[in-house]
Amino acid sequence: MRHIGVEERRARLARRHHLVRPVSAVEDVADSIVGLHSSDPASVYLSAWARVGGFHTTDLEEVLYERRSLVRMIGMRRTLFVVSRAIAAAMNESCSKALVAGERTRLVRMLEEQGVVRPGKGAAWLRRVGERTVAALTDLGEAPARELTKAVPELTAKLSFGEGKTWAGTVGVSTRVLFLLATEGRVVRTKPLGAWTSGQYRWATSESWLGGPLPRVDHAEACAELLGAYLQGFGPATMTDIRWWTGWTARLAKSTLEALEAVEVELDDGTGYVLPDDVGRVRSSGSWVALLPGLDPTVMGWKERAWYLGDSEPVLFDSNGNAGPTVWANGRVIGAWYQTAEGDIVVELLERVDSATDRRIDAERDRLGAWLGDVRIRSRFPTLRERAVTRR
Repeated sequence: MRHIGVEERRARLARRHHLVRPVSAVEDVADSIVGLHSSDPASVYLSAWARVGGFHTTDLEEVLYERRSLVRMIGMRRTLFVVSRAIAAAMNESCSKALVAGERTRLVRMLEEQGVVRPGKGAAWLRRVGERTVAALTDLGEAPARELTKAVPELTAKLSFGEGKTWAGTVGVSTRVLFLLATEGRVVRTKPLGAWTSGQYRWATSESWLGGPLPRVDHAEACAELLGAYLQGFGPATMTDIRWWTGWTARLAKSTLEALEAVEVELDDGTGYVLPDDVGRVRSSGSWVALLPGLDPTVMGWKERAWYLGDSEPVLFDSNGNAGPTVWANGRVIGAWYQTAEGDIVVELLERVDSATDRRIDAERDRLGAWLGDVRIRSRFPTLRERAVTRR
């Protein structure tokens, strides 16, 4: 069995995630790492900045909102991603649609239990309101939720959640209905209401925004396409990695690996999988550093992370498993970074580094600070350490 050690895994990561050598187009990045995490709106831009030479925010806005070669969609693990149109249909079929039944059932129960509709009427009410929402978006072209509520007043209702918990609150029915329609692949988020750091978006039907509905894809073929893209960018990956990243059952992961004729390889701490044409050796990528944002696809790409994180996961991730901003050197995480209220980029290393690496980190920190300028960012899911630093 072919052995792929830690150093080679780090070399693969560096090359395939465009961290050792920048590319010229955002689409190349999205294709190589399957998609860019978009739950935190700033992360998409910062992930692109780290990998695209001479990147400007307008470069991403052009491909998202003008050419529309990339699209923002719900995907793996209920997470919002920016993905290429080539992978969008496969992601929707293999991951997003699996959420629909459970999401619909929960929403119907909430609507009935909280008195928005009479018992037994929730399913019919939800179907009717969903169709009216899609029709309103078709008429409007693009619209934020607040405009949709004018056309569909039922969307103004409020639902409570987390009763008795510290995180209890209310959410508009519009939020839940739009999320359900997004998991079905019928609607997508489009332009933000504010600047590029804003997490509030306009909505459109997939058909109008993309020039047609998402293509229908056979489920097994969609799973093979998605997992094949993941292994191309992230392989070798363990079964634990694959199941966590996709959100699939063990049975589906196993059958899809078999369909791809994936090859087992020996890792330092277990068994991994690569595509059949990806067993060749990958040479060292040389010395490099990178400052990656919270929820970057690289740090979130595997569940078993010791080979690039060591024992620092509790420091760099929040209690829900969301990664904060990280400092990388030669294929592993060596620290964290934050932006203060004054705009300074603070780097905190978890270990001593040589002088050459230290200089590279300083240069990258200065480059990021200059690029951000007057823009202030805050991670949507900050770690405890990040909260402490940014309160200074």
